[in-house]
Amino acid sequence: MLVRCCRSWTAIAVALCYVLAQVESGRYAVYLGNACPWCHRVHLAIALRGLSEHVQVIRATDDAERASRGGWVFDQREPVFGAVDLRGVYDSASPGYTGRCTAPLLVDKKSRCIVSNESSDIMRMLNAMHFPGCTEADLVPPELESEIGALNDMIYGAINNGVYRSGFATTQAAYERAQAALYSALDEVEERLSRGRFLLGDRLTEADLRLFPTVVRFDAVYAMLFKCCRRRVADYPNLSAWMRDVWQIAIDGQPLQVADTFSIDDARRSYFGQLFPLNPGGIVPSGPTLEELGLGEPSLRGPRSLDAVAHIRRPAVGNA
Repeated sequence: MLVRCCRSWTAIAVALCYVLAQVESGRYAVYLGNACPWCHRVHLAIALRGLSEHVQVIRATDDAERASRGGWVFDQREPVFGAVDLRGVYDSASPGYTGRCTAPLLVDKKSRCIVSNESSDIMRMLNAMHFPGCTEADLVPPELESEIGALNDMIYGAINNGVYRSGFATTQAAYERAQAALYSALDEVEERLSRGRFLLGDRLTEADLRLFPTVVRFDAVYAMLFKCCRRRVADYPNLSAWMRDVWQIAIDGQPLQVADTFSIDDARRSYFGQLFPLNPGGIVPSGPTLEELGLGEPSLRGPRSLDAVAHIRRPAVGNA
């Protein structure tokens, strides 16, 4: 089931119901690109929900010379279908599929079929899963769902996609439009974060996870390669403190932490090494490092434990 091919809420609901009706630890695998921000948001959801021991994460590397229809390859044959690249997974799980072979990709290992290749839908499915030992964090509390949706739309259009529209603009006018929208949105985010610890108050939501991958890559990649250099994240005091705050969340008792979901070296090699039209020489900058980005410095925004930063599910009345 390729939800991305049919982006109606009916299709999304069908996929979500499919997952919830067949929740088994170890049944699902998710393929994540090593440097992809859309994959990063899914990896963050796995970390915050404590699902790393229940949903198998299979890492792929972007290498256009070795891969086909999407560019994602595996250092060794992946364990579900024995494929050498992501195209092989698509060909095995969805014979006849002719679209781009994108990541993230959620697969049902038992039925050997694709559930979804849309990051936003996969995040919702992960948020709905529950296994013994996972966290009780709720990334989309019902009372905030409409606000989260509106904020997600703004973040995607102006920020997540806005850096790409800036970097790949083919006219000065298109670049200026993308930049205006990007920095207007960043100013709005900065103002929000001056009033609350996270985007929608004092608790983290899905909207924070959708913003974080772009922000953590901004100064090291987008400012240089995509010409998003009017202001850096470091120039926004609340946004940069929020970035450190999310990075330092302590998910007690879980093997996967936020800091494990991102490699700045992989990101630099991917963007500067693979985007030939923007960087014909393929020279990869030596910095900034995570330390130079200040990710280890105290955020001074509050306690680090997951219980202190996330909306926590409470037992239903009568089930306590």
